[in-house]
Amino acid sequence: MSSSPQNAAEKPWGDKVAETVLSVYSSLPKKGKPQGREVTVLAAFLLSNPSQELQVVAMGTGTKCIGRTRLSFNGDVVNDSHAEVIARRSLLRYFYTEIDCITKKYRNHSHNSGGMVLQCDDMANSIFQPRSDKPGQEKFGLTPGWQLHLYVSQLPCGEASLNSHMFTSLSSPAAEIPNTEYVPSEYSSRANDACFEVTGTVQRKPGRGDTTLSVSCSDKIARWSVVGVQGALLSCFMEPVYISSITVGLSQFDSASSLTANHLTRFLHERIISLSDKLVEPFQVSKPLLYVAPVPPKEFKHSQTALETLTCGYSICWNKSGLHEVILGTTGRKQGTSAKGAMSPSTESSLCKRRLLELFVSLKEGSRITEITYSELKGWAEEYNVASRAFKASPHFRNWLLKPQNLESFSCKRH
Repeated sequence: MSSSPQNAAEKPWGDKVAETVLSVYSSLPKKGKPQGREVTVLAAFLLSNPSQELQVVAMGTGTKCIGRTRLSFNGDVVNDSHAEVIARRSLLRYFYTEIDCITKKYRNHSHNSGGMVLQCDDMANSIFQPRSDKPGQEKFGLTPGWQLHLYVSQLPCGEASLNSHMFTSLSSPAAEIPNTEYVPSEYSSRANDACFEVTGTVQRKPGRGDTTLSVSCSDKIARWSVVGVQGALLSCFMEPVYISSITVGLSQFDSASSLTANHLTRFLHERIISLSDKLVEPFQVSKPLLYVAPVPPKEFKHSQTALETLTCGYSICWNKSGLHEVILGTTGRKQGTSAKGAMSPSTESSLCKRRLLELFVSLKEGSRITEITYSELKGWAEEYNVASRAFKASPHFRNWLLKPQNLESFSCKRH
């Protein structure tokens, strides 16, 4: 679904983005959406073409993540089901689909003509184009004139939320205690799911009595602004893809757009600017434009007390390529998973690491690749890993949470 610039020329960019996202969300069935007093968070990635027409390509909802005792060494659960993370993983599947499609076109054309150049008509609707500056190492990049945008219905948890009126009004009972890892169950608002740690450092998403190893969405978005949203595996096929703009919905408690913009600037721009001279092309410090959108609909409005609203436990996963499923955020598996079949492959979300690894393997040629571990394959993206290490060595991100080394020692081969 797209938004025409002729119909929205007079509207602020943030309004235009929000309307486009909410229109797609409204078109989805009720499954996984908040019911009754429940609320959630909505995030979406959009692409704009040279005419500034917007289309939503990936979307996610959710506020939950699993604790360390539920982590799987088989890559078959989704550890973090916050909206921004779900939307980004849905985006990765969209990228895989697009790359698979264009790769097949190139192979067919190469077989028929002996060359790798497609006609202009074949590329007209493609979001990716090959970069030919490295012969024999062609990677795909966003087609010139196309840009990626992020929408979130409220300030991301972590650094972006710490000093907002909404955060302090909701989290005051625990906010004075630094490095808190446990949040009492009566605090059910997403704002309380932000991390109570020292400002300016990496913050942990709290669990309900079970400590998580997931960092805040603010920290993850900051990382995407340095290494790109595509991650390590996709970096084997494509250049880094950066977010051009971030739009955040205003809070009913913190309605001043200037305050929201200040929070966004602090958590994003100010913490990564020192990396500008430490990265090697094609990586860079990206400074997305920051916008605010109107207060979102009721199901995304988090109240001041848990007596008024409850957080929805489900996460909707959607993308333009046909993905549409619902995850239970506290288990990291598909909605409806029974205790009896909890470990069955049929309960695995399309967004878990194992399923994303399968997409990678389907694109990468090689007979033994199914036996190589997820961790080893990530190591193939050397340039990406150099940029990632530089990011984690910078002052604000040195305490990035490390997961057990064998957590990614699985392969595509099922035993």
